[in-house]
Amino acid sequence: IAAAIAIGWVASRKLSVKFRARGEDLKRPYVFRKLYKSFASVLWLIVAVIILWITTVAFAAIGLPNGGMRIAVSILNAGIIVRLVTANMKAGTLRNFLTWAAWAIAALYILKLLTPITNALDGAALTLGDTRISVLQIITGFIVLMAGLWIGRVTGDAAQAQLSSSKSLSPSMGGLLGQVAKVALMILAVVIALNMVGFNLAALAVMGGAIGVGIGLGLQSIFANFMSGIIILLEKSVKVGDFIELASGTTGQVKEINIRATLVNTNDDIDILVPNEEFIKAQVINWTLRDARRRLHVPFGVAYGTKKESVEKAGLEAAAAVEFTDKSKGREPQVWLTEFGDSSLNYELIVWLSETAVKKPGRVKAAYNWELHSALEKYGLEIPFPQRDLNIRQPAEITVKMK
Repeated sequence: IAAAIAIGWVASRKLSVKFRARGEDLKRPYVFRKLYKSFASVLWLIVAVIILWITTVAFAAIGLPNGGMRIAVSILNAGIIVRLVTANMKAGTLRNFLTWAAWAIAALYILKLLTPITNALDGAALTLGDTRISVLQIITGFIVLMAGLWIGRVTGDAAQAQLSSSKSLSPSMGGLLGQVAKVALMILAVVIALNMVGFNLAALAVMGGAIGVGIGLGLQSIFANFMSGIIILLEKSVKVGDFIELASGTTGQVKEINIRATLVNTNDDIDILVPNEEFIKAQVINWTLRDARRRLHVPFGVAYGTKKESVEKAGLEAAAAVEFTDKSKGREPQVWLTEFGDSSLNYELIVWLSETAVKKPGRVKAAYNWELHSALEKYGLEIPFPQRDLNIRQPAEITVKMK
């Protein structure tokens, strides 16, 4: 036993170092890094168990006692299972239960009590019609179900990581397909686990009908958001990285498109979860759908009697001073006289914005207002206040008759 453990430790050192290095490589998906670290910690145990199993069979073949090696193999197997299962689980009740269950089974096997106890649990059964349900079946089904869910979750995380990092898919499409693959693998694992313990899968048809009725009655919103997310990804009307404006007036950049909701990050670094259905039902402005460049109208007014040429000169200088102005041919800044107001001549500074400006609407407008005010002050152009002419007439003579 000591020789097997020593050989396992020495033989697995180089391979364990390689596994740990791969587990530290940040370029690899998170799930694979966790698996590499888990296997690196139990590699020497696996080698030792293989050696002990071969030795146990050899001792049995030549008639030598192998009870000690059988006990050692059971303990090492329990250690392997505990380490592999709990390495990717959060600390909590489930992790503690699985740990104690693995060591308890190993202890019963060592004491040769596992077979009598399983026979007793199998004998304690209840018959419902043609179906026989024993305590052993219930316990085994629970353990297999938990193991199936864990395997499905780990496999689903790996599939999700692989799809999300795929260069042939967009980040949003890869993320959604990864989530769908994860859910599908977990469901498949549960079905396989139930089938292994003798569960009647025909009952799943009745359960599926009940789920369908539940969707029709109480889960319409969840199902509608799920289908809306798929439509958004297929149409590509909204993609990860787009800058959008919602019907409520909220603006921000799309960070994630999930099954139920889309994560939008505003310029104030506030994360908003918007139900996918809102992108189908309400109007959504996508500023970066095709061309990120757009035209901006900046209104301002000057006093009557101001020369139009001076106003135009001040406006163009203000536009040239702002870094977001697109000065390419055909998109030069302009100054328009748009209205004869009650107290002022109303103008608009028309500018085309660069691609970087589309994600900073508040900052961009503030920059143009700042430069416009500076340019108007430079040329002595007055920004008028509202004015009203008040004409006071002489009051009529009032005759008072006294009796």
